[in-house]
Amino acid sequence: MRGEAHHRFPAPRGSLPSMTRPSSVPRPVSPADRRRNLKSRSVLAGQAAAAAAEVETALAPAADLTAAAFFDVDNTIMQGASIFHLARGLYRRDFFSAKDLAGAVWQQAYFRVSGVEDPEHIAKARASALSFIAGHSVSELEEIGEEIFDEHMAHKIWPGTRAIAQTHLDRGQRVWLVTAAPVEIAQVIARRLGLTGALGTVAEHVDGIYTGQLVGEMLHGEGKAVAVRAIAERERLDLARCAAYSDSSNDLPMLSLVGHPCAVNPDTTLRAHARANGWEIRDYRTGRRVALAGARTAGVAGAAVAAWQVARRLRR
Repeated sequence: MRGEAHHRFPAPRGSLPSMTRPSSVPRPVSPADRRRNLKSRSVLAGQAAAAAAEVETALAPAADLTAAAFFDVDNTIMQGASIFHLARGLYRRDFFSAKDLAGAVWQQAYFRVSGVEDPEHIAKARASALSFIAGHSVSELEEIGEEIFDEHMAHKIWPGTRAIAQTHLDRGQRVWLVTAAPVEIAQVIARRLGLTGALGTVAEHVDGIYTGQLVGEMLHGEGKAVAVRAIAERERLDLARCAAYSDSSNDLPMLSLVGHPCAVNPDTTLRAHARANGWEIRDYRTGRRVALAGARTAGVAGAAVAAWQVARRLRR
């Protein structure tokens, strides 16, 4: 199944040019229009993620068919950002330059630290995200993904969160990863951890070759909630019996869908929300890491330093 689908979807409503205006005179795009278009693309990303999701493991004989668990990846299942580990591995295989990687790190760090969902900033991130795989094949990325998991990801898995996922599996429940990382990489992680499958960002490909474009947005925020709803409908899950795990307040739409949300290594906003709503909290970080995660005053400056350090380290 992998590498065969074209993953082309209809353009989201509101993204087509007005039929009542000459094509040479584009209608001015207001901030409200940009927000609506971003929401439409987020919905499309969730739908695409659910459509591309594959079941990697067979159900247990005594399966609990109406309950499942959904896990964010970055800083929840895995220490750090999976897309950075992927980029690091692709850099070493000459997919792009250190400057390109530093720019990608800056965009991700700024977004995570500032927490600002500015439509223009997200549009720029979307335009550059995954463009480095244009012209490469899906099978090539999947093969490289297996190598990168062994090189950079396997030792970054949080044992505590992995144990929680195994508990759900032992109960006969399905366990899905839900991440902004490329779905091909998310599927590698899910398969190597023995999980059911993964929902991730879908990159458009035609005849097994990437075009360099995304289907909608990166799978983020409301897009994750859309994907989880679609999987729940497809698999006939009772969301009130399902669980979800994440470190980020950006995932509140997904966490709020299920009957058993849990904040894992949470950021400050998510921790406060979890406490206020009586959600379970699990933290596997050391005290120093928790302090660093909560320090936002120098966040954007830290992102710039991180980008510079990435480029410096990789040039060595």
